[in-house]
Amino acid sequence: TRLAVRQVIDPAVAAVFEVDLHDLRAATRGSTRTAFARQVAMYLAHVVCGLSLTEVGTLFARDRTTAAHACRVVEDRRDDPELDGRLEHLERAVASLFDALFARRG
Repeated sequence: TRLAVRQVIDPAVAAVFEVDLHDLRAATRGSTRTAFARQVAMYLAHVVCGLSLTEVGTLFARDRTTAAHACRVVEDRRDDPELDGRLEHLERAVASLFDALFARRG
C-alpha cells in the first residue's frame, strides 16, 4: 500500500510542478523547485493518504521531523491562491486515483 502511494503521488506532483520524476525520488535535496515538489508529495501522502509522519518519512527516506517540516512548509504557502488551486487539484486527483486503485483490488 505504501509503495502505491509513491506510484500515485510522484508522477502527479512531478507533472504539476514540472520536475523530473528521477530528481523527485533522489536521495539528495536537489533544486529548490525539486525540494518543494518533494515536500508537496510528502504533504499529500500525509493529508490525503492518511500516512503518519513516521510512515511518510520512511517512504521518502527521510525522518519524521523532515516530513513534519514538509507539511508545515506546504501549509504555510497555501496563502498563495495559485499554489492553493494546484494543491486542491492534486488532492482530488490523488484521492480519486486511490479510490480507483483500492476498488480494483477489491
